Amino acid sequence: AGSCSGMFTANSMNCLCEAVGMALPGNGTVLAVNPKREELYKAAGAQILQLIEQNIKPLDIITVESLDNALILDMAMGGSTNTVLHSLALANEAGIQYDLDRINGISARCPNICKVSPSSKWHVEDVDTAGGISAILNEIGKVKGLLNTGCITVTGKTLGENVASAKIRDPKVIRPLDNAYSTTGGLAILRGNLAPKGCVVKTAGVAESMLRHSGPAVIFDSQEEACEGILGGKVKAGDVVVIRYEGPKGGPGMQEMLSPTSYIMGAGLGDSVALITDGRFSGGTRGACIGHVSPEAAVGGPIGLLRSGDIIKIDIPGNTIGVNLSDAELDKRAKQFTPPKPRITTGCLAKYAAMATSADTGAILKW
Repeated sequence: AGSCSGMFTANSMNCLCEAVGMALPGNGTVLAVNPKREELYKAAGAQILQLIEQNIKPLDIITVESLDNALILDMAMGGSTNTVLHSLALANEAGIQYDLDRINGISARCPNICKVSPSSKWHVEDVDTAGGISAILNEIGKVKGLLNTGCITVTGKTLGENVASAKIRDPKVIRPLDNAYSTTGGLAILRGNLAPKGCVVKTAGVAESMLRHSGPAVIFDSQEEACEGILGGKVKAGDVVVIRYEGPKGGPGMQEMLSPTSYIMGAGLGDSVALITDGRFSGGTRGACIGHVSPEAAVGGPIGLLRSGDIIKIDIPGNTIGVNLSDAELDKRAKQFTPPKPRITTGCLAKYAAMATSADTGAILKW
């Protein structure tokens, strides 16, 4: 669709741009090789001139309510977990107070009505044929009080006006509300003594058997170490793989944990092993993969206090994640904790590590 064939990070954000009001209808799903794409970018150029004439600026469009609309679409489609990072960062840039609790509140009210690769056999091309983002928004707008249809968009019209005539053309791809995959959204925020400031999971990509899971931690202090361990047979069914020191500061820069998750799937452990990390994932990741654990290990977060064999309990429907350790034991380990030396001490990444905030605030820079 001009970015991804599935609901990976680039196309997740491409779709969210429609919902937030910063892209013309069709932008998220029209294929790159479709003649409609050329029509779309020509229309976009002409519309920019109209917006200048009407004095409609980005901050007139990006508001708390329009950000809600973007996350509503995200929940309806089960987008990449990276959308949470980017949405929080966008809100910060716009001077808008927005947090994980608000996102979880949206997830609790928004049904998941469309699953796209890697969570299903359908691709973005199928979504476009089935009615596109407008059809999804029109359908989800039937949930009373959920969608903010009065938000202005780059068309110069409201979101409600943009999607009013859209229809679902293939109910197998975009399901009607009465046949939703779930009554809650495709992403969820979890909290607990392992992630006091939160973490994120793509529920749309998790097998039902793994929505609740308890198992021993298998600890790796880098993505590379994790890859070696998984390929070397150190992970078995029932385990919880922990990859730490991959957060905004620790990485630095939050690498995508695509290789370890792919190796877990390739080993046939996708429905029996969970993975948690203070890093992030590719939009192509599926399975019980929980990322953005905050605070991160590099700043002394609880994920950095874990030891191999600690029992980790994950309850996605209950929005909780924790380790079976007492507060006293965690406090004891925290006092003994010594952060490792920074991996990079010069150049841009060192500057980023020094200024990066936690993933729960979008891993933005503060100076």
